[in-house]
Amino acid sequence: MLTQTTKCGFLCAVAASLLLLAGCACGRPCQKNAGAATPPPPSTPAPDKTGSDWESLFDGESLGDWKVTDFGGQGEVKVEGGKLILPMGNNMTGVTWAGEIAKIDYEIELDAMRVTGSDFFCALTFPVVDSSASLVLGGWGGSVCGISSLDGYDASDNSTTTIREFKNGQWYHVRARVTQKRIQAWLDTDQIVDVNITGKKVDVRIEVELCKPLGIATWQTTGAIRNIRVRSLTPDEVKASVPKEE
Repeated sequence: MLTQTTKCGFLCAVAASLLLLAGCACGRPCQKNAGAATPPPPSTPAPDKTGSDWESLFDGESLGDWKVTDFGGQGEVKVEGGKLILPMGNNMTGVTWAGEIAKIDYEIELDAMRVTGSDFFCALTFPVVDSSASLVLGGWGGSVCGISSLDGYDASDNSTTTIREFKNGQWYHVRARVTQKRIQAWLDTDQIVDVNITGKKVDVRIEVELCKPLGIATWQTTGAIRNIRVRSLTPDEVKASVPKEE
């Protein structure tokens, strides 16, 4: 016959077993070894550094270090909806950068749109060592692209001249790269300039002198600009840009 103490112990053991079974039935894990090590959490992925070396030159809210270029007859420059608006002028409207800027081994990019008009909606003037050059988009009646100027020849009359069709109201991505011996440029994904400037005189047309060393201008056309940024080239990129011996 079971003693009172034995009965109590037996009932407690049964009750504990029932509680354990109830926990498993409710979806809680039944740990056989409470001292087992907890698996380590998955490793945190490395942060995405894409574009981390780019420096923005336009925040979409104010002109910042951009100053209205006093061409005389320029339209009223404004910032609207994250865009820099360069209204049609008589003849030119533009802005000039008043901050620090690299002179060599860098690239600059932006998005540009011809809003109204039929001539160049983006003449991007940028430093080239101790001078500057301009990447003209849609000039001379609306379709000529190229670098002004090389050895005194304009974008319409040198080895960088290309013809492109531009649609009003459409954004185009623009990128220019400058090294000691080379100027390269892309329009969207197409490379439109790749010129060896060794021994060449690089300068701008007299009309855009006020945009030096860095500026953007339009001619009798309203243009919109956004996402202006610049970065230094890596040593490998600089090395890859060195022209091959001809």
